[in-house]
Amino acid sequence: MSQNIRMEAELLFLSIMTGAGLMALYDVLRIFRMVIRHNWLFIGIEDFLYWIAAGIATFYLLYRENDGSLRCYVIVTVFLTMLIYDRILSRFLIKLLKKARLWIKIKILKRNR
Repeated sequence: MSQNIRMEAELLFLSIMTGAGLMALYDVLRIFRMVIRHNWLFIGIEDFLYWIAAGIATFYLLYRENDGSLRCYVIVTVFLTMLIYDRILSRFLIKLLKKARLWIKIKILKRNR
């Protein structure tokens, strides 16, 4: 395999990992919101800071791995990976955590009776 193709494949893999990592981080933020209730202002501030960090992470990937050259497929890959992760893994995880939270509440209520 040529060196250019290997570098592009590595960049694609890193783009996928960046997108999945960013959505895993957002899942941590969602779990934090489930544990500690927030009002809309704090949720907005958290989301704003998250998306700033996500943009910085994506462009840092481009800067570090591609000498700062803008590659649209890297940005699209990060975005699509985030979207797929959200639609498949995140939804399953959040449903599972909500059921677990309900189960824990029921156990606590039964114990307090």
